[in-house]
Amino acid sequence: MSKRQLRLGAFLMLPGHHVAAWRYPNVKKENLLNFEFAKQQALTAERGKFDMVFLADGPTAGYRSHAFEQHSTIRFEPFTLLSGLAAVTSKIGLVGTVSTTYNEPFNVARKFASLDHLSGGRAGWNVVTSHGIEAANNFGYKEEPLHAERYERAEEFVDVAKKLWDSWEDDAIVFDQEHAKFADKEKVHEIRHEGKWFSVTGPLNIARPVQGYPVIVQAGSSEAGKELAARTAEVIFTAWQTLEEAQAFYRDVKSRMDKYGRHPDELKIMPGVYPIVGRTIEEAEAKRRKLLDLIPESLGVSLLSQQLGVDLSGYPVDGPLPELPDVSEINGIKSRSQLVRDLAERENLTIRQLYQRIAGARGHREIIGTPEQIADQLQEWFENEAADGFNIMPPTYPDGLDDFVELVIPELQRRGLFRTEYEGSTLREHLGLERPANQFAKKTLV
Repeated sequence: MSKRQLRLGAFLMLPGHHVAAWRYPNVKKENLLNFEFAKQQALTAERGKFDMVFLADGPTAGYRSHAFEQHSTIRFEPFTLLSGLAAVTSKIGLVGTVSTTYNEPFNVARKFASLDHLSGGRAGWNVVTSHGIEAANNFGYKEEPLHAERYERAEEFVDVAKKLWDSWEDDAIVFDQEHAKFADKEKVHEIRHEGKWFSVTGPLNIARPVQGYPVIVQAGSSEAGKELAARTAEVIFTAWQTLEEAQAFYRDVKSRMDKYGRHPDELKIMPGVYPIVGRTIEEAEAKRRKLLDLIPESLGVSLLSQQLGVDLSGYPVDGPLPELPDVSEINGIKSRSQLVRDLAERENLTIRQLYQRIAGARGHREIIGTPEQIADQLQEWFENEAADGFNIMPPTYPDGLDDFVELVIPELQRRGLFRTEYEGSTLREHLGLERPANQFAKKTLV
């Protein structure tokens, strides 16, 4: 085994990551909201020794989309599903996406602390902001907050959550039955936070999480997102198409960490990867063609419009992209909009060709081939400072995850790039991350 090991997340999006996954022959309607099916996918990922399963989430159903009837948009609420999965798995990390835009720090900190205790220290929080007028309307707002304000609020939100997790020191619960003393009040702290966005007194009403803090994950790649990741994140999920782009991002974010007193190893960069695996290249290509044939045109245009932040429904699908507003004018996901624009320009793609390229990976990297070819591509990025690992995005469930675990994982293990057994029991241990010190605990002089 080489000293440095790949980190792998299984991105659990049912029925699959391809926009037309629900139309694939092996995908069944009864598995969409079926806990037993979700449980089997988590157990498959655990059998493959993945570091974590990862759940995306958002506060809308996409009802206002022109292609609403053609798109699978239903999903489990992350805390509910991950709590269930905590009871039926034993090692794999459990990462849920929860927005800082339409939530409050006390509730979120309490829920993640609960999940961390229920799972024995396997919880992780994917910190995101929410954009779009449909999301704003669902929470009583007439307008969506500006991009910069969302990230400013997110930064303070994470700070408050960490204070709340630290509001109970590790040994605050005395549980002295004889002397009727449950807790040592000197080791339980009001946080008394007063900021621009939040006023929170504390303390939390649950003990400090097993891991100190759940692992902090972040998914933005804009300037604000990179700065937030350098300051607070321990894992960052990102999307890049080329080795050179991924290397530039990797160097950029890691170089920002020193000013926050952090070492580059304290942040694991894990780009999303959408693998189509075949025992032969012909088999893999046939799977890809089958999925492309299932994309309704209106759904493809709708997905591309969402990624770009611009409505393309009135333009010819076999023509080029129209002139687009500057990305600085987009109030959605700026980094993803820029990535998709760059892809279209670099390869001179029509609207149809472009939506076909992102229909599975949603802007992440698509890799196609045999297990050896897939492993070659992952190894190249891993060994050339483009990634510390990958968030694997199967095209469909269960086939896509089964293929990766049964065919690609053994190849990575043969190359000494990935574990054959778990060496720890918490998500921090899987990722090689330290347990954070409590900011309120008094330092003991030696």
